[in-house]
Amino acid sequence: MSDMTPIKFVVGSKVLLSVPKALVNVSLTLPEVIDGVDVSLPELAGDQDGYRILSAPAEAVPQILRDHPDMVAGGIQTYRRHYIDMSGSFDDYMGRFSSKTRSTLRRKHRKLVKDIGGDVEFREYRTPDEMDAFRELALPLSRRTYQAKSLDAGLPESDEAHAERKRLAGDDNVRAYLLCADGKPVSYLYLPIDGATISYAFLGYDPDHARLSPGTVLQLEALDRLFAEERYRYFDFTEGEGAHKAMFGTDSVEACSFFLLKGQVANTMLLKSVDAFDKSIAGAKSLAERTGALAKVRNLLRS
Repeated sequence: MSDMTPIKFVVGSKVLLSVPKALVNVSLTLPEVIDGVDVSLPELAGDQDGYRILSAPAEAVPQILRDHPDMVAGGIQTYRRHYIDMSGSFDDYMGRFSSKTRSTLRRKHRKLVKDIGGDVEFREYRTPDEMDAFRELALPLSRRTYQAKSLDAGLPESDEAHAERKRLAGDDNVRAYLLCADGKPVSYLYLPIDGATISYAFLGYDPDHARLSPGTVLQLEALDRLFAEERYRYFDFTEGEGAHKAMFGTDSVEACSFFLLKGQVANTMLLKSVDAFDKSIAGAKSLAERTGALAKVRNLLRS
């Protein structure tokens, strides 16, 4: 699938510059990453600039570059792709945590129920009609979340995105959840299903309730229900790192996302510029952390 995809120069969550390119998105499934399969890329059309490769097995990158010697790679991000091995029961899963972590999770649940100031309700949505109800309640919440405002990662609002949610629901291939207080949503979770893998696609929570960890509480409630279905092999936290993913995941595999562009001079210069920019930002952040400046800046931003 080809799209105009921005290649971004980013500081934190702020995009300083973006250069649009016509790219084919290539995304690998969790079982493919775990198995370490060779990656085969589709042919490019004449007007396409290259590929945006998401979550390839890290060890497959040299193979991809060997297979495409006339192309240039850049914007490489290597990370752990976290997932939950869902063999066994929910009790088995909880038993993998330390007693301290289990105590922390139970305390978060009790604190939310006690302090949120209303009747707490967990709602599950899985049919096409239920997707309509989910959209009506989740979208206003999504617009207020940190994920939408700072990361451009809110629940998609287009008619096409909603039609896809309903299509998946018609095939029993989606689960969506809301955590509500007095009927008002404070956190949402949206999970599409592919075979025996259910994926962490969109999570958001009301910033006014952030101190109560509503996303963590909803995640745990959803997992309890998903384990009870006895349908899934993996819960996939998809690409990218995060404390939430690392805490809930039972396993991880090294993965890599990057751009692979036709080896034209302009493309080469663009990707070299992105890599140099990212390296300079990482160096500045490391220096700020060592000197304590990063904490001071964060405190100033909070005040």
